[in-house]
Amino acid sequence: MVLVIAVVIVVLAWPVFKNALAKRDLTRTMNNGRELYLAAFRMATDGAAKSDANLAWPGDYPVNSLSEYAGKLVEKDYLKPADLQRMLSAPSAACTVTATGSPVTITLNGKSALKIFKVKRSDPSNTIFAASSNYIYDTELNGNVEPFGDAGFVVVRKSGDAGVYKKEQATAAGYDNNAARFQTDIGALPGATKGEVAPGDGATVLASPPAL
Repeated sequence: MVLVIAVVIVVLAWPVFKNALAKRDLTRTMNNGRELYLAAFRMATDGAAKSDANLAWPGDYPVNSLSEYAGKLVEKDYLKPADLQRMLSAPSAACTVTATGSPVTITLNGKSALKIFKVKRSDPSNTIFAASSNYIYDTELNGNVEPFGDAGFVVVRKSGDAGVYKKEQATAAGYDNNAARFQTDIGALPGATKGEVAPGDGATVLASPPAL
């Protein structure tokens, strides 16, 4: 009888425990995203102050992959390889960072927990800089996508503010199809027109590393 009661308690408590773990992991990824953002912000700010085109936002470089942009951050000493690996990893998303040569070349492999958007200096502050890799802009979350499934998603904006959001907030439909409000609360894609939202990241996101 005692065993039966214990099993029932575990079954009833499991959803609450699972949600708590997901929230913890999402919060860690949000903090990692903000840390990555701060490195990017410092580099871009230094570039603007020094008129140095080699220190810029990701969208102002002729790069197309996360590996290329991450290499800039490491090469210019705004991030260490070990810190970058920690920031890009999460449960069910192990991203390995390998640094070689001088000047340093970065190679990323595996699943990155974060994806970086091609933000430009000219983009407004609500432009999305980074998001958890389970989130496709204005698209419902897929419970089968790792990490996080449909437990929630993370967004970091160019202004530096960030949040963990519920699956109901993934699309403009969760904001009564008010595109302007959606762009204010969640963010806008690089180069987006104010008040216009369409599903998908398009060509606005840096290519993810190859899977292991």
